[in-house]
Amino acid sequence: MSKTTVPPWLSLAAALAAAVFSTSPARAADGAAPTPEPATAAAAVAAAVDEAVARYGLPGIAVGVVVGGEVVQVELRGETIVGSGDPVGSDTLFKVASNTKAMTAALLARQVDAGLLAWDDPVVKHLPGFRMREDWVTREMQVRDLLIHNSGLGPGAGDLMLWPEPNSFTREDVVAGLAHLQPRWSFRSRYAYDNTLYIVAGEVAAAAGGAPFDVLLRREVFEPLGMEGCRIGEWRLDSAPGVAAPHLRGEGGWLPRGDGDVVADMPMAAAGGVRCGLDDMLRWVRAWLDPRTPGADGRPWLSAAQREAAWTAHMPMPLTQRMREWNRSHFSAYGYGWRLSDVDGTSKVAHTGTLSGMYSAVTLLPELDAGFVILINGSAGEARTVLEQSLSKIFTAGGDAGHGGAAAHAGSGLVAHYAGLLDAERARAGAAAADRGGEGAGAPQARRAVAAADVAGLPGRYRDPWFGEVRICRADGGLRFESRKSPRLSGPVLRAGDRMLVDFDTLGADADAWLDFAPGAPGRPARLAMAKVDPEADFSYDYEDLAFERIGDCD
Repeated sequence: MSKTTVPPWLSLAAALAAAVFSTSPARAADGAAPTPEPATAAAAVAAAVDEAVARYGLPGIAVGVVVGGEVVQVELRGETIVGSGDPVGSDTLFKVASNTKAMTAALLARQVDAGLLAWDDPVVKHLPGFRMREDWVTREMQVRDLLIHNSGLGPGAGDLMLWPEPNSFTREDVVAGLAHLQPRWSFRSRYAYDNTLYIVAGEVAAAAGGAPFDVLLRREVFEPLGMEGCRIGEWRLDSAPGVAAPHLRGEGGWLPRGDGDVVADMPMAAAGGVRCGLDDMLRWVRAWLDPRTPGADGRPWLSAAQREAAWTAHMPMPLTQRMREWNRSHFSAYGYGWRLSDVDGTSKVAHTGTLSGMYSAVTLLPELDAGFVILINGSAGEARTVLEQSLSKIFTAGGDAGHGGAAAHAGSGLVAHYAGLLDAERARAGAAAADRGGEGAGAPQARRAVAAADVAGLPGRYRDPWFGEVRICRADGGLRFESRKSPRLSGPVLRAGDRMLVDFDTLGADADAWLDFAPGAPGRPARLAMAKVDPEADFSYDYEDLAFERIGDCD
């Protein structure tokens, strides 16, 4: 199923889109090819979406484009649930995942405008019980630090309290758990992406605003901008016009993971808990591109000072080789909930969102007065990467072969071109791994059931100070790992070569974890450490931050 909506902008004079779909003197001077005319640009966007859907077999996708303050194009393909016959609509709710972070930052910015807090307030001013592992970090951490990934913790530290869902961790558990997470680097010394401190940011907003985070986000962000279809907190599925289900790839194709009748409030709401439809996400884009966007009281929704603060490079990020080669980028940094960079000589403000079976992207090109949104209800990271890159190039390079590196008209071949570049990257990485002497640590030997000799002393109950209790006990003729608070982190313990691992029941192979058991010295408990079997697995499987001690025998 597909649907393309092209509003009357194509029949108007090109003035509406002139800021984007014309050659600027600066870009003409450095040799870039002229960007397409409006009709060509619209065809290029539609062609890129079609190419991505065909190449990756996406279950459903919604894409929208804003130019000059107006929604100029909407592309809808596929179904909310594969095989349901229910088409994706512009109001179908998708998980926007980490695109929630800019909304949390915007809520805090609104509170700064209202005088309820300041960016340099110590976090403990608003949350007296807040603690990091090191006292000086607790004392020095400011509200701004919660948003820019400079805590010194490793990537995804503490994420096992958030995912996989469902679990029984609370926001209080997450905030308290930070005191036990071991930093890898010094505070403010480098960038490393985290989610847990955004949860603290949501609790700071709640303390300053005198209401729960979800109430404040609806009041300060959704309602003023007319994003009333968005959902946060607890809500019923039948209250929404349509809900896209996440899909994971299985042997037989896409496997949907549905919700119950009620979507529960979740601890990670401030880091990635919002669901919105395309219409509302395009309202979000318009609000950021136009500083005159009014709030409910008719005044600007966000002050110029806070917009500038959000788009200030607060924390340097790595400038990757891909960014240099694909986009001719010169810098990369993190603002308040936004990633900042440059593409073909123009500024880019963007973020992505990733949750199991859901991918999103929001891209703003402020100097071109343009932006777009991508929402996908499947595990399709590569599809998002190549489509976001293709759409960006339609705006910034017109598909020019020298700078965009792809077909120059109608978007033909853009997705295939960038997919080919990703294939080449993987081939080079595989060759490098082979040169190092094999397939790498991500490819364990054949697995088999554990024998009694393998597990001497291992069965028992173990506790980590932030993750809580797990059991490794005999069941069904073997040994089984079970987490008390995160039931999906359960599965059989197997032997692979000279090591043991957990093959989790309901998670993909990328979630498998090594178990490294250390018998206790006299008077000391046995210890258990974990690590990713696949070193390239999502950093949210932060097993390396766990430090279990044995607390007793199996029941």
